[in-house]
Amino acid sequence: MKIFAVANQKGGVGKTSVAVNLSATLAHYGQRALLIDLDPQGNATTGSGIDKNGVAKTLYGVLLGEYSVVEARVRAPGRYDVLPANRELAGAEIEMINIDHREFRLKEALATVVEDYDFVVIDCPPALNMLTVNALTAADSVIIPMQCEYYALEGLSDLVGTLRKVKANLNPKIEIEALVRTMYDPRSSLTHQVSDEIKNHFGNKVFDTVIPRNIRIAEAPSYGKPVILYDPTSKGAVAHMAFARELLGRQGIEIKESVNAEDNVEAVA
Repeated sequence: MKIFAVANQKGGVGKTSVAVNLSATLAHYGQRALLIDLDPQGNATTGSGIDKNGVAKTLYGVLLGEYSVVEARVRAPGRYDVLPANRELAGAEIEMINIDHREFRLKEALATVVEDYDFVVIDCPPALNMLTVNALTAADSVIIPMQCEYYALEGLSDLVGTLRKVKANLNPKIEIEALVRTMYDPRSSLTHQVSDEIKNHFGNKVFDTVIPRNIRIAEAPSYGKPVILYDPTSKGAVAHMAFARELLGRQGIEIKESVNAEDNVEAVA
């Protein structure tokens, strides 16, 4: 089981979209996937077609040891499992203050489902708080979605600093898996400048696939669907499929399927 934390403390960079669509696309390619919504806003939950206020058990109770991952997980229409979240998760950080080894709560919970999944995708909150630290402690590696703009570089520096601390004190195996450029606008000179700077610094950690600005990606959550379900032929859906294939390829899992979005309709609907 490989665990990815999708993290960036800067909001509005498409982090949840990457997490949801990666989970759906992994499932499309035959992988057993679990999406963990670690954000009290619960956007990954609703974006997967699950009513965050209608679920009886959430990640909140899992972190506090009230029940297991198996008891709380919900199957999404995209054929992947979701560990849902809602606003009650915001209280978990305070309630974990007096719990020993609180940074390891998520890691310990996931140890019970190691045989159930090929991949776990954790959608982190847009903050470097105890919830994010739990994700980074549990994860094998980090996927960092980022826009190619000036302030993104500043936020990236903060995240890398946090990763160094987690690696030194909590999780020595944690590494950056991928930097994925989101809301990419090839017409902007700033986009190209920042993109080049990121590539110079992080080399092949920067994936070739970019996620473009695309109205279908923005619309899909309001319908409770990943974009690959909402509009499989859109540029956004095709880009997310390509990102998943590139990620799987780097894990040694080759996907032979060509990029034919029309074929995806039946497979993931």
